[in-house]
Amino acid sequence: MSQIVKVVEIMTESPKSWEDAAQKAVDKASKSLRGIRSLYIQDMSAEVDKGKIVNYRINAKVTFKLE
Repeated sequence: MSQIVKVVEIMTESPKSWEDAAQKAVDKASKSLRGIRSLYIQDMSAEVDKGKIVNYRINAKVTFKLE
């Protein structure tokens, strides 16, 4: 069975972790998209200040089913 899906790219960040940044991406996407199927983390980076990570950043692709 074939399905039609669409992929959008989201960039987000969190002061806690990459996992939290990923959850924030899903939360944000869920506000305007229905039928989210998956999240693919394409790139991860971190902002560093005085030798400490202060922000975890991700660039993710969100896949959702078209209705």
